[in-house]
Amino acid sequence: MRKLFNQFTQLQTAGGILLGVATLVALFLANSPLENYYQNLLQLTLSLGNLHLSFLHFVNDGLMTIFFFLVSLEIKRELMQGELNSVEKALLPTMAAIGGMLVPALFYLFINHGHSEYTPGWAIPMATDIAFSLGVLSLLNKKIPNSLKIFLTALAIIDDLGAILVIAIFYTQQIGWLYLILAFACLIVLIALNYFDINRFAPYLLFALPLWLFILKSGVHATIAGVLFGLTIPLRSSKQQPSLLKKLEHQLHPWIAYAILPIFAFANAGLSFAGLHWSTLAHPLPLGIIAGLFLGKQFGILSASWLAVKAKWAKLPHQASWQHIYGTALICGIGFTMSLFIANLAFSGSETSSLVRLGVLSGSALSGILGYFVLFFSKKNNTKYNNAQPTILR
Repeated sequence: MRKLFNQFTQLQTAGGILLGVATLVALFLANSPLENYYQNLLQLTLSLGNLHLSFLHFVNDGLMTIFFFLVSLEIKRELMQGELNSVEKALLPTMAAIGGMLVPALFYLFINHGHSEYTPGWAIPMATDIAFSLGVLSLLNKKIPNSLKIFLTALAIIDDLGAILVIAIFYTQQIGWLYLILAFACLIVLIALNYFDINRFAPYLLFALPLWLFILKSGVHATIAGVLFGLTIPLRSSKQQPSLLKKLEHQLHPWIAYAILPIFAFANAGLSFAGLHWSTLAHPLPLGIIAGLFLGKQFGILSASWLAVKAKWAKLPHQASWQHIYGTALICGIGFTMSLFIANLAFSGSETSSLVRLGVLSGSALSGILGYFVLFFSKKNNTKYNNAQPTILR
């Protein structure tokens, strides 16, 4: 388990670097003479049979479905065998995640009170980008206890689950019931394959593809298909065969970290600075996102964690102090991937898109930089933690 976790964090670290590079490339192209070529690429039409999608929609509705499929696999494994498989281990990151979702949304709604056209963006600052956040923690290496990485990972996974529920409930268009019924039929077959212990991927994929297409046509966001598909993959294993779920996790992680998420960042982070001024940061839309990510996240996570510990419902992670928790709460304000994804569902239009990207990039940068320095200068900064020793939330 320790080896798998270390591999996971190292992969997320490298993925975070690639995310940063892809973001910088997108920002450069959007503010260079190559901007027209960049925009034309995003609008390039891709045809999949009778389905026609722009490159941007293919990334957001197609490739991100694979990302959500992996997230679903991780959630299932953590709930059944990992850091969320008992009340004692799950309570602290669960409460922290809930506080870190509710309070940022309240900050956003408070700042955008009276601006009903921006209300749909209330969920944008709720998200935590696990790749970037673990990447920042990894820069601190042995200056922080390993239990802090486990705490952040568990928190971010619960955060992802919350984002999935928000997308399914609040960002669904008008429903096409016939397509939804057909999708449900595919889901039943997938559940049956799991029930009869089918441990080969091909039969699942055969029904997963029409599941994705039917959900896309139904008006429910297509990425929900990835979530449902992931929950049907068996975690059980036999002496002859390893778990299909763990095998898929292992195979998909490099593709997600090194390809899909950087492509998503490249397609969605291209903020043009033309027409933007420092005063633009005071606009209620980016200001609400910045306040939610930078202030709401730290206040929500820290206060919920404090409540759980003071009420003796949970204990701090092993060897961690309150300064560690505060620094981690700040780092959780790096929303980036999920924040941009939710923003695409909440808004359309180039003007709104620029304001959203400004808010997400600014709030995430502030959170990551301050969180890093809070942890770097923690009062135990001279301690070298033995992170080779397995630790759990206790």
